[in-house]
Amino acid sequence: MNIGAIEAGGTKMVCGIGNEQGEILDRVSFPTTQPEETLAHIIGYFSDKPVSAIGIGSFGPINIDPNSPHYGHITTTPKPGWGNFDFLGTMKDKFPVPYGWDTDVNAAALGEATWGAAKGLDSCVYYTIGTGIGLGIVAEGRGIHGLVHPEGGHIPVKRHPEDTFQGGCPYHGDCLEGMAAGPTLELRWGIPGSELPDSHPAWSLEAYYIGQAVTTTILTLSPKKVILGGGVMGQSHLFPLIRSEVQKNLQGYVSAAELGADIDRYIVPPGLGNDAGLKGALVLGLQALKRT
Repeated sequence: MNIGAIEAGGTKMVCGIGNEQGEILDRVSFPTTQPEETLAHIIGYFSDKPVSAIGIGSFGPINIDPNSPHYGHITTTPKPGWGNFDFLGTMKDKFPVPYGWDTDVNAAALGEATWGAAKGLDSCVYYTIGTGIGLGIVAEGRGIHGLVHPEGGHIPVKRHPEDTFQGGCPYHGDCLEGMAAGPTLELRWGIPGSELPDSHPAWSLEAYYIGQAVTTTILTLSPKKVILGGGVMGQSHLFPLIRSEVQKNLQGYVSAAELGADIDRYIVPPGLGNDAGLKGALVLGLQALKRT
């Protein structure tokens, strides 16, 4: 049985075919351009690949309310051309199979809970820190939704006392995404983060803001694993800085070995590496198939 998977990112789309064991049997990727051109690539990829279901983990915000007439739409994204686009409906018109639909980061959290760093645990959170910042939550073994879906990238953060940067979020200015997403690094320093040396002061600022977010998440959700992915977290030297910030913020208040001597195994990179999002979309497809 083949399941289709789409990791729909704001920068690139990754499409693949997988199975119940989480194996990716085939994949392709291409840039995310205008909706019509991008969906033509996706439809072309699946047109000669019969699948039993398709899971889509999409950049957002998205409408995840099945009772809404706008279910399956990308909503208030600042990405030009994609606001209020009916992503799911366009796919359903071409391929009448069961669909799983969620945010890309919720999908990544599900992938990690099923086959990755949080396998065997009933809760985890996944932050993606890249072009934007997103938060996916798995609690009691399922992805969490509410009024909409988690938008942890836009929580307010306390400004570093020496930070005068105005923030890069078009909606909130100096929210977490506005202060710590990948484009912020380039706005602040004039060059991409990938070109900054490990000793650059940019990284202590990144750790300061990301550490705040992780601390807030620990205090509110008490997840059994915190997973940090995305392009910015490809800078592996950030992990010890963030762990240190979290411990400094908590001041020993939460009594758990995972926040003390074992913190290196608690705040971790994705166990699935760059496949977390695509394998998470595969989980969404498998869940959709089971519901039919």
